[in-house]
Amino acid sequence: MIRRNLFAALALGAIGFTAAAQPAPYPSKPIRLVIGFAPGGAADLVARAMSDAFGKALGQTVVVDNKPGNGSSIAADIVAKAPADGYTMLIASPSSISVNPALNDKLGYKPSDLAPITKMTTSPLVLAVNPATGIKSVGDLIAAAKKDPGKLNYSTSGNGSAPHLGAALFTMLTGAEMTHVPYRGGALAIQSVMAGDTQLTFGTSPSVLPQAGGGRLLPLAVSTRERSPLVPNLPGMKEAGLPEYNLEFWYGMFVPAGTPPAIQKKIYEATVSAMQQPSVKAALAREGTEVSISSSPEQFGSFLVEDGKFWVNLVRNAKVKVE
Repeated sequence: MIRRNLFAALALGAIGFTAAAQPAPYPSKPIRLVIGFAPGGAADLVARAMSDAFGKALGQTVVVDNKPGNGSSIAADIVAKAPADGYTMLIASPSSISVNPALNDKLGYKPSDLAPITKMTTSPLVLAVNPATGIKSVGDLIAAAKKDPGKLNYSTSGNGSAPHLGAALFTMLTGAEMTHVPYRGGALAIQSVMAGDTQLTFGTSPSVLPQAGGGRLLPLAVSTRERSPLVPNLPGMKEAGLPEYNLEFWYGMFVPAGTPPAIQKKIYEATVSAMQQPSVKAALAREGTEVSISSSPEQFGSFLVEDGKFWVNLVRNAKVKVE
């Protein structure tokens, strides 16, 4: 009897140990959502617009963590080196996924260190100037830049950022010479134009449009060839006199490579659910940004391969370098 009771106790203990060793269902603690730009810029707006709905879809609190610097590469490096457990995620743009690796071979991460989940948004850039410049059109800007090469300063959210590449494409196609002044985020770049410290920017729609309504910035055109339904009152580059120019911008969700497929699937489904909420779509549309979801993580990965070729070719053809 004693031996039988001892065996039963051991068996129950083994069952209890096995149950205790089972990992908690994902997610069982708050999520960290890292973005590579300062508060007030486009990435920050996207993250904060969707974070509540994203957290509800996952059943956990989502904490938005701004880690600006180095053209958003600091944030990408943080997430690339984080545990692959689904609790640290990155909202990234072409800057940290394609452009910065092409510009800097000394980065602490590779694009393959990040697993793509889905594209989230797409939007044109907006070319805007300080009204005090007297520049009222793309033609005026080209003429002013050619009259005094290097005198006009353009602000961006950092080396290798989409605004930087937008300006680089512009100078490559027009032969205009302007001076690049990088900042640690889109909001700071826009503030510099409004203050007159710089004269123009190729800013993201959420950074530019709220200031344009008050007359503190003068938008000239969107960066797509044709007019964008997101910003219907502005001409596209073809209408503005530069038909060869065409550039569009996106944000997407990434996790550390090696994150279990089941967790990636949950994150994908939660991201889709959040981005499809009418309140999220409306908040982004007000700032000239459109929700754009990939059909699967695999489809987003395929998109990145082709999209990366465009950005890397632009970097090389425009002779963009780390400053």
